Amino acid sequence: MLNITIAIFFIGIISISYEQGIFTACIFIGLLILLFFNREQRYITSVLLAFLFGFSLFMIANNFLEATSFTKEIKIVLNRLSLIFIILSLVVHSLIFSKIIVWYNNKPNWKEPIVLPFHKINTFWFWLIGIIINAIVYLVFIVQKDLETLQTLFWFCIGFSLINAIFEEVIWRGLMLSALVKITSPGYAVFITSVGFGLLHLAIGFSMGLSLLIAVAGVFYALITLKTNSIYPSMVFHFVVNVGMVYSGFII
Repeated sequence: MLNITIAIFFIGIISISYEQGIFTACIFIGLLILLFFNREQRYITSVLLAFLFGFSLFMIANNFLEATSFTKEIKIVLNRLSLIFIILSLVVHSLIFSKIIVWYNNKPNWKEPIVLPFHKINTFWFWLIGIIINAIVYLVFIVQKDLETLQTLFWFCIGFSLINAIFEEVIWRGLMLSALVKITSPGYAVFITSVGFGLLHLAIGFSMGLSLLIAVAGVFYALITLKTNSIYPSMVFHFVVNVGMVYSGFII
């Protein structure tokens, strides 16, 4: 039954992203039925419902933004700020269920190693190597841009990258991961938050293939968060990736 609930959640993200109103309503009805008749998984279903509700508000807000005369850059930044609707929905959900709001707001602990199939690696080096590899990949695209373009995009790049990294990490590796890891296995929690994180990018026009690739990045963010017991390393990693995406032309 848990697998069915998760599948419905993923389909819900896709449906809302593509603005399929009737199908989205069916998704909500299906999850509400599971909420009332499947007591064992009531809390996890309610968490997923809270997210989808906040995501729906996010999409409504951005449809309103698209109708405004703001510049493209301002619309993109406001789009990222609109992620607050998802955060607020999850926070309200925690308050309704009288749960302490936890989002790994701790100083990073780098002592816990990451165990790979045939190797054990220090978490700090795993994190740093990941950042360096991503920086090198994006640098290939960035060096093709002229200096004037890079300078023009500077403040937009910093603002977008910072807002997006903070808000998305608080949602996925903060509120969602911390809630799910308590009621299911760490593996399931990482899977749900990583795939959901990837699929959320459909809402900003990314292809399904690229969204699933981003889901793989979500696994790295989640592993680092769980190993360090802190959200801040993944925020930094996410920020670096966002800077690379802006300057390489993936965002604007």
